[in-house]
Amino acid sequence: MALYSEKVMDHFRNPRNIGCMEEADGIGEAGNMKCGDIMKIYLKIENDIIEDVKFETFGCASAIASSSMATELIKGKPVAQALELTNQAVAEALEGLPPVKMHCSVLAEEAIKLAILDYYKKNDIPYAKEQFPDCENCSHCSHHGH
Repeated sequence: MALYSEKVMDHFRNPRNIGCMEEADGIGEAGNMKCGDIMKIYLKIENDIIEDVKFETFGCASAIASSSMATELIKGKPVAQALELTNQAVAEALEGLPPVKMHCSVLAEEAIKLAILDYYKKNDIPYAKEQFPDCENCSHCSHHGH
């Protein structure tokens, strides 16, 4: 049996929305120092809709595929809907990830949430703290160098 689904390999070989974004409205970075995966998500938001999204990911096939799929799932969607994206939804859209690679989908979810949090903070938009990863109590990642 192949380690990765066809969908994972497709998004790894032909990533969607890859690249940097000048003047992004929100930027989120999540990383796992243990495995070396680092994801950076850039959002362009207009009228509460994610008009454009880009990513830069340093990592394995699962990390790149998770980033690519996650950006596809939130592009053109309202910010509130993007906030509800779960790592399970990313993994399901990729037709599964090996158990040892599920953390890659978690990083994609976290990077998106942190980019939205960045957008909220830059624009003084009130938000509920429980909707976002807790940097102070997060043991497996390095958000913004914390």
